[in-house]
Amino acid sequence: MPWELKEHAGRHYAVLFHYALSDDAWAVELSEAKPASAESSDAAVTHLPGAAFLVTHVPDEDPNLQPTVRVWSPDERVVPYEVMRWYMEQVADQVERCRIAFEQGEPEAAE
Repeated sequence: MPWELKEHAGRHYAVLFHYALSDDAWAVELSEAKPASAESSDAAVTHLPGAAFLVTHVPDEDPNLQPTVRVWSPDERVVPYEVMRWYMEQVADQVERCRIAFEQGEPEAAE
């Protein structure tokens, strides 16, 4: 599962991409990134995605279905504007990839 990292105001955030079979959609998750353990097999990885607090499902089989955003946080969270913009850019890119793949008849190519 690929992910992207961003640092903002001393905090690290992650956007994780994976396919959610139960939803027939790509999931794009935003979380606070956690420091990687010292035992990590990849020394270049400094942070890993944490528990998601925003999840956007991007349908890849029907371009008429709209993406949905779910909030998965029992606690109140403050998401900095720049982090939210970055996250939504990642979501918009995934929507575009899925729609292009659908037009080409290759939904699995949306990765």
